[in-house]
Amino acid sequence: MPLIMSNTTTAPAVHQRVIKDLSFLDRWLPAWIIAAMVVGLLLGRFVPGLNTALETVKIGEVSLPIAIGLLVMMYPVLAKVRYDETRRVAGDRRLMGVSLMLNWIVGPALMFTLAWIFLPDLPEYRTGLIIVGLARCIAMVLIWNDLACGDREAAAVLVAINSVFQVIAFGALGWFYLQVLPSWLGLPTTSTEFSAWSIVLSVLVFLGIPLVAGFLTRTLGEKARGRDWYEGTFLPKLGPWALYGLLFTIVLLFALQGDAITSNPLDVARIALPLLVYFLLMFGVALLASRALGLNYAKSTTVAFTAAGNNFELAIAVAIGTFGVTSGQALAGVVGPLIEVPVLMALVYVSLWAGRKLFPGDRTVPTR
Repeated sequence: MPLIMSNTTTAPAVHQRVIKDLSFLDRWLPAWIIAAMVVGLLLGRFVPGLNTALETVKIGEVSLPIAIGLLVMMYPVLAKVRYDETRRVAGDRRLMGVSLMLNWIVGPALMFTLAWIFLPDLPEYRTGLIIVGLARCIAMVLIWNDLACGDREAAAVLVAINSVFQVIAFGALGWFYLQVLPSWLGLPTTSTEFSAWSIVLSVLVFLGIPLVAGFLTRTLGEKARGRDWYEGTFLPKLGPWALYGLLFTIVLLFALQGDAITSNPLDVARIALPLLVYFLLMFGVALLASRALGLNYAKSTTVAFTAAGNNFELAIAVAIGTFGVTSGQALAGVVGPLIEVPVLMALVYVSLWAGRKLFPGDRTVPTR
């Protein structure tokens, strides 16, 4: 249910309402991620032979347990999307135009720039950040958008479009930003071991499979029991599995990455800084650009959150599938949700505050 806020509501009251609208699991997501990291580090240190055991059975280049975790965390997110809303909302050319521009041109280009500015001497982390920039948000943006009183149907459609577009274009964009553009600019390209096809394959497996499964689940579920049952009963039971899959994957990643992380803690901080700058810049630019185009508060907020957020689940999956589970690229993907979740939570408050300042007289601005 969207958050409704009055002009006289105090800051503590707003905080309590926003937090209350989150589930217990989502409310403490940063804490769960940190706990999963700690558990992973402890397992990697005190369980001998864990690396060998995880690498025994593989799907392509990804160990079976990690592949299962990646698929489990992607499927519930894609089962939430209202695919039947796509045609109606897609008719808003201003909304679609600014969203596509921000998501598929501005966002990747900005992350590419920040990665080179902040990590010129750390190519693996830099590549990981560029992959994060290509993975457009399809997951928790629905939560942030709802809390900020954005347009729920528009958010669902943008999520659906981003999902399909990533299956089609992610590999080509990866090749462009990791090989072609650096070459044009006289910068080092990703190593010759990199293959655009490996990114395509990772996207097809770890996004394509759950996308088809999510679409069929919603279509068949609504046909059999109706939308009220599907969204009111089925999705609440399925939803937490996305977090379980994410935390399971993080535990295994940190178990395998333990030595690299504990020996270079400043590297994690260096990955976090460009991510923080990226989220803040993308949100601000998207909100102001949408307002300048004449979109109302609800649609502008939706564009801002879909532009600022990233699909860190897909970024992790692609990094692991392409570069390996112990790679720096995979670590950069794991740091993503640790930074994104609290930052976008804070941007919910920014959006609610800015709505009254930037959209006076707009009926979609929450007033009570």
